[in-house]
Amino acid sequence: MTAEPAAAALPLPDTGTGPAAAGGPGAEPAAARTLDFTLLTVAIASVSMSAPLIASTAAPALAIAFWRNAMAVGVLSPFALWRGRAELRRMGRRALTLSVLAGVVLALHFGLWLPSLSMTSVATSTALCTTTPIWTTIILRIRGHRPPRLVWVGTALAVVGVVILTGIDLSTDTRALAGDALALGGGIAAAGYVLLGSEVRRTASTTAYTYVCYATTAAVLLVTCLVSGSALGGYDGRTWLKIAALTVVAQLLGHSLLNRVVRGLGPSTTSTAILLETPGAALIAALWLGQIPAWSAYPALCVILVGLALVILADRRKTA
Repeated sequence: MTAEPAAAALPLPDTGTGPAAAGGPGAEPAAARTLDFTLLTVAIASVSMSAPLIASTAAPALAIAFWRNAMAVGVLSPFALWRGRAELRRMGRRALTLSVLAGVVLALHFGLWLPSLSMTSVATSTALCTTTPIWTTIILRIRGHRPPRLVWVGTALAVVGVVILTGIDLSTDTRALAGDALALGGGIAAAGYVLLGSEVRRTASTTAYTYVCYATTAAVLLVTCLVSGSALGGYDGRTWLKIAALTVVAQLLGHSLLNRVVRGLGPSTTSTAILLETPGAALIAALWLGQIPAWSAYPALCVILVGLALVILADRRKTA
């Protein structure tokens, strides 16, 4: 990919060479790929803060989802409307339409996943929501792409690692099962979000895409909150502080950096790396909320990392 004037959300330079193929990254110099993987690491660490922060925030789930996107749009507005006006004008109808659609799908992701955190355990909710790579690989296959066998093997292995880590609840509690179903739906929606983002990022900068996407997400969630009666205010200062932290860490650093790297690394590698959010969230919950992970967490993390390594290896072989 070529350098863009304001390519990342805060903003970061967009470096590299050609666009990513639908099923894997385009040919990139080693330095650009190293930068992408470094940013991906920061993104995963950032989104890992999401579940613990949401679970500890005393506000309606849909309202939290709205405010994290609305606040992100507020932060991005000076960059997008001042420095990035030319990029917004150059997006074209197709990229703009796909960005809006990505925003709707992201709103669906938040609308399904966040409520699940209060209905089932944080670990189970996060694990089911991070099944994203399974759905990404299936959708790519339906669209006619043939992911290498190593992608399938690596994805399956990484998901097995998540199952080992959480011991996904087989509860017969109706509320917990409903929460599990919502989290799973959130993972499917996240796959659509990643795939749409990888398509838009072929031609649009991160700033332009992220701004349109988050603005759409905020608008959809605002309507949803108004219709459902979710309170959008009246919180104490500590709650607002947590929402602000969620916006900066999980939204602006986490999601925006994922939007940045998906062009170079491709949807398969990016979505599989999201599985690391589960052990990341478990570690943060242990340190912050006192939820110490079981002994199985450590071998499970190794299994997830091996699965991710296989997906990355498959993508490198495909572009070699």
